Amino acid sequence: MEDVARVAGVSHQTVSRVLNNHPNVSTKTRERVEQAITELGYRRNTAARSLVTRRSQTIGVLGSELAQYGPSHTLLGVQQAARDAGYFVSVAGLREVTPETIKDAMAHFMDQGVDGIVVTVPHPGTFDVLKDITAQVPLVAVGSVGDEHLSGATVDQREGARLAVQHLLELGHKHIGHLSGPADWIDAVARTEGWRDALRKAGLEPAALIEGDWSAECGYLEGLKIAAERSMTALFVANDQMALGVLRAFHEAGVRVPADISVVGFDDQPEAAYFIPPLTTVAQNFEELGERCIGLLLDRLETGATGTPVTVKPRLVVRATTAPVSS
Repeated sequence: MEDVARVAGVSHQTVSRVLNNHPNVSTKTRERVEQAITELGYRRNTAARSLVTRRSQTIGVLGSELAQYGPSHTLLGVQQAARDAGYFVSVAGLREVTPETIKDAMAHFMDQGVDGIVVTVPHPGTFDVLKDITAQVPLVAVGSVGDEHLSGATVDQREGARLAVQHLLELGHKHIGHLSGPADWIDAVARTEGWRDALRKAGLEPAALIEGDWSAECGYLEGLKIAAERSMTALFVANDQMALGVLRAFHEAGVRVPADISVVGFDDQPEAAYFIPPLTTVAQNFEELGERCIGLLLDRLETGATGTPVTVKPRLVVRATTAPVSS
């Protein structure tokens, strides 16, 4: 740092501020320091820094169901935000979610001396297990609003479902079914509740509720049944993968989308814009969720307080699978 300071013509305290993204550094000074860092090939000595700060500069991320789009992209968002904040990331993925596997993973993080942990396990029982661990290290639970012991961050899943259903209602649909995710997933339950809330507010009875498993195969099989029954004019699908299967089933059965039935998905995965037809869906901002999670965790490290729960708002992306109800 002293070498960098000498080349840049600043104090070593200024170099420290630049390295730690302190706001009280002018643009010209920051550029001069960054140029000196590049010229000298400077790299921060993390081991030495840990001795001074008594922190490992490592954040643990506990996840499960990482093959699914939502959990995997939540993990990516958290990882990127942690790295941007200058932290290493240690990931523990659970093959099965039980109190024992959660506790084992937490013990692994404690052995590493992590500064904090972000938990992205999408099942409600997880948070009960975590309550016994919060005193040992700061935690942020994704999918929870938290409590006095646990910081929470989530995308407003109920609001996302409400946006989807409200869009269909505005198009004149009154028979709106829902292909949900598994009942033991926090997000799936919240989306189902949002679907029910929006219909109830409109004075309508919910059409068919079908429990799915997130897969395109499930969407395809259930889509064939829906096509045969013709009991609804619109379908809200709890994720884009199942919606993909639904669209294929409808195509094979001769059900036109959106002329005969409108379809709305959830997630806005990159491929959704290239489905046939392009899928109307609800987008989640996983990058913002990751940033807010890490922000909560860093605040907790500095102040010790759990902080205000973080809720990221979803948005509706209208494409070609929704249209006014046929008269």
